[in-house]
Amino acid sequence: MSAAAPTLQKHTAVRSASLKVLANTAAAPRASLSLLDALLREQQQLTAVERFSQLHDAGGEPHQARHYRDLIPAGTPGAGQQYAFEVDMDVCTGCKSCVSACHSLNGLDADETWRNVGLLHGGSAAKPAQQTVTTSCHHCVEPACMLGCPVKAYEKDPVTGIVKHLDDQCIGCQYCTLMCPYDAPKYSASRGIVRKCDMCSDRLVAGEAPACVQACPNGAIRITVVDQAEAVQRSEAGTFLPGAPTPEHTMPTTLYTSKKGLPGNMLPADFYTAHPEHSHPPLVVMLTLTQLAAGAFAVGTLVEAWAGRLAGGALAQAGWALGLCFVALAASVFHLGRPQHAWKAFLGVRTSWLSREILAFGAFAKLGVLYALCLAPRIWPELPGKAVILQMAPWIRYSAAAAGLIGVFCSVMVYAATKRPQWAGAITGTKFCATTALLGASSVAFVALATGGAVSLVNALLMVVVGVGAMKLLFEASVFRHRRARQHTVLRRMALLMLSDLSGVTFVRFAVGVVGALLLPAMVLAALAHPTPGSSVALYAAALSLACLMVGELAERYLFFRAAPGSRMPGGLA
Repeated sequence: MSAAAPTLQKHTAVRSASLKVLANTAAAPRASLSLLDALLREQQQLTAVERFSQLHDAGGEPHQARHYRDLIPAGTPGAGQQYAFEVDMDVCTGCKSCVSACHSLNGLDADETWRNVGLLHGGSAAKPAQQTVTTSCHHCVEPACMLGCPVKAYEKDPVTGIVKHLDDQCIGCQYCTLMCPYDAPKYSASRGIVRKCDMCSDRLVAGEAPACVQACPNGAIRITVVDQAEAVQRSEAGTFLPGAPTPEHTMPTTLYTSKKGLPGNMLPADFYTAHPEHSHPPLVVMLTLTQLAAGAFAVGTLVEAWAGRLAGGALAQAGWALGLCFVALAASVFHLGRPQHAWKAFLGVRTSWLSREILAFGAFAKLGVLYALCLAPRIWPELPGKAVILQMAPWIRYSAAAAGLIGVFCSVMVYAATKRPQWAGAITGTKFCATTALLGASSVAFVALATGGAVSLVNALLMVVVGVGAMKLLFEASVFRHRRARQHTVLRRMALLMLSDLSGVTFVRFAVGVVGALLLPAMVLAALAHPTPGSSVALYAAALSLACLMVGELAERYLFFRAAPGSRMPGGLA
């Protein structure tokens, strides 16, 4: 009772002061006013801010306020320093008060969280260990979200080091959610933008602790000042948090401390669970069709340079490739939460591979259209300047083919830049380049058959389809050898997902791949070797082969996203 007495006396004093204010206000106009009339008049005269100010002046400040100030630095960071979260794991109980406070204060959606609480477990049978851990944005020294953003919707405050998201600048491409290894940025479908923790910077400016810091009943979270050079050294040494993604990519600044120490075998509670990720359907269509269009232009250019003539009608080849390219670019817009701001995508060209990819395919489309216009003199013989235009056409074609291949390279780097093992440059590069060659050769062969192209060139192109198709199927199937690996690696999770949750799509991918890349091309080759007058077997088989290949590549690209385990901080029990 003695410990609670000061608090009770303080609250009594506050209440008495408040009633005194109300009584004075009520009595001032006329002593005959009833208490209700006095209260109503006072309510009309004082704002909520003024009433709170009176309570504050009377000592109505929360009795824990002095402790909140002890959990934030007294001054701003100096040169080479920044603010950072410091988490004392010895006193974190996993109560999730920090999660609730962050959610309430920032007005997050029902399914949106900027702070999470995960679980690590390990040790031995004789001495098991368990540790709850609270995680949020780590305000990294080199934030991947900021470097990857194509519209510069992120900034790192030069004084505090806090990484802030600029909601008005965001177009909702969600690339930062792939770039961040800690799953900090969260996409809000209702708003069409990404949002993330900003360390409650507006509260820090006012000398108030962030919501998560203020809500923790044990003081497990605090704001501290760290040297960025030391954060880099800790990241290079790999001393961040057991079970967390590798830190040397972004160099996080959050400090996780423990006087007890943790066993070396601590793993996240959800380490052995894997769930299919988001499929990103617009990106599936965009990647497949842009690679088909770029491949068709490149293969057609090579055929022209090698054989001295096109495999079929030049305008038909260009029109087919360009049509699919525009369909792909249109599909990519549906991936954006705010497509009306898509024009901003070039702003991050200095750091973002996504900006470079957009610019490369944009140049490819424009050069392709220009090349198609250069073919006009073949249709209109009386066109003025016919000779000059025809002389320019090959160079424009080479430029368009080069821009398309550069776009495919940028597509590879968009995913290789995430540093995720399943999207490593060698893996993604092999898949994307093989798709470009496979669909490009099949497309040129089909258009050549439809427009009366040389049979010898069609045969050569179909042999490319068979060779590249078989190689690509074997390469993709090689992931299944990781299914029985002793370590639960990312590639093992991919194999398990493809053979369980995604087994139907996996079957379709390989079934139509075999039919489109091996069986149907063999049928076309046989029909061309023994032609029958008036027969269209070869043309129909080539068209069906291209259709099967497109379905197979769309399925492969669906698995590329869906069967790729996400990178995130330790989670809880499923």
